[in-house]
Amino acid sequence: METPIIIAIVAVLVLAALVAIGLVLARRRRVSLGAKQDKAIEQADKGGYQTKAGFDFSQGGGDTATLEREPVPAPTPTEPESAPSEPEIAPTEPESAPSEPEIAPSEPEIAPTEPALDEIAPTAGRLGRLRGRLARSQGALGKSMLGLLGGGDLDEESWEEIEDTLLMADVGTTATMAITDRLRTDLAANPVHDSAQARAVLKRVLTDQLHPELDRSIKALPHDGRPAVVLVVGVNGTGKTTTTGKLARVLVADGRRVLLGAADTFRAAAADQLQTWGERVGADTVRGKEAADPASVAFDAVATGIDTGVDVVIVDTAGRLHTKTGLMDELGKVKRVVEKKADVDEVLLVLDATIGQNGLTQARVFADVVDITGVVLTKLDGTAKGGIVFAVQEELGVPVKLVGLGEGADDLAPFDPAAFVDALL
Repeated sequence: METPIIIAIVAVLVLAALVAIGLVLARRRRVSLGAKQDKAIEQADKGGYQTKAGFDFSQGGGDTATLEREPVPAPTPTEPESAPSEPEIAPTEPESAPSEPEIAPSEPEIAPTEPALDEIAPTAGRLGRLRGRLARSQGALGKSMLGLLGGGDLDEESWEEIEDTLLMADVGTTATMAITDRLRTDLAANPVHDSAQARAVLKRVLTDQLHPELDRSIKALPHDGRPAVVLVVGVNGTGKTTTTGKLARVLVADGRRVLLGAADTFRAAAADQLQTWGERVGADTVRGKEAADPASVAFDAVATGIDTGVDVVIVDTAGRLHTKTGLMDELGKVKRVVEKKADVDEVLLVLDATIGQNGLTQARVFADVVDITGVVLTKLDGTAKGGIVFAVQEELGVPVKLVGLGEGADDLAPFDPAAFVDALL
């Protein structure tokens, strides 16, 4: 009688072991990209490389070339920095007071209700879509300028009209004067006689004004035995969380292991939204309870990223109005707390290109609170004022690194000054 019982117990134990092994293997499965990944990183110079789509990825820890900007005194923190709490990592259903982090499988087989992994579109060809998406700015800036410059000798009234055209396109006062002065000098030395010559001169001047020599690579490669840390900041409504998800897609498509940190605990749906982005590409998400301390969640995300050996941790910070001093101080606190665990390699400021000069006001305040290393301009396809790119770089002294060209999941492109100007004209 005892023999059948023993056999049954052994069978149950073997079955349990097989199920456990299956779950581990499912957890470690990678997203199938359909094509062989480029292993150029092993051959890259200076710890970075460029993908076929033009995305530049590099390691942090070095000096980044920026334009000169007047120093601003660092803000004084108004709140004490809190110790990090235990992380709650992407739970698929409510849990009560977890004492140890649990990482939900990014591609579960037992829970069919969770979304399947996306087939990520190839990153190649995104720059080629730039011209079509900037059609509105072409008429407002490019065609107007070419019409004026190609008309032969320019009088003072014509030069004033050129300045007005630039200002109306949100190029900004400083950049407008610099562009106009450069055009005056170049045309005085080499007058143009047709539209082709006018286009060549304008393209050269506008491209130089965008400072193509600036480093536009995304510091998203692991270094010194730890993952890269990227903070994404900005006001609500700019597409900050969406940009975080799109950047994760680009990195996953390039074969990188990505961990997302949902530190936007003030907006109820932000963590769910970010987790959905992660689930679609197989990236885990570290999140806290609603209204949890954002700095604590960000710290937990970085700590988890180090423990699990991912390549990059991207932290979506809480969106906040630049006029709310207390909330801006909280953003500075997030960065300081994270840096107790690891250096922050990249701070990307997300700006809505459709709000024009109001975006510059936001940019100034954010730059004073955290050291902005790059700008992401979203909704660039929805504005006739593409000149905001010039104004933002002139104001912040840091490069525009990425641009959003639509609402699609793969409508995020690297910013290339020459390609941008060519698309405008």
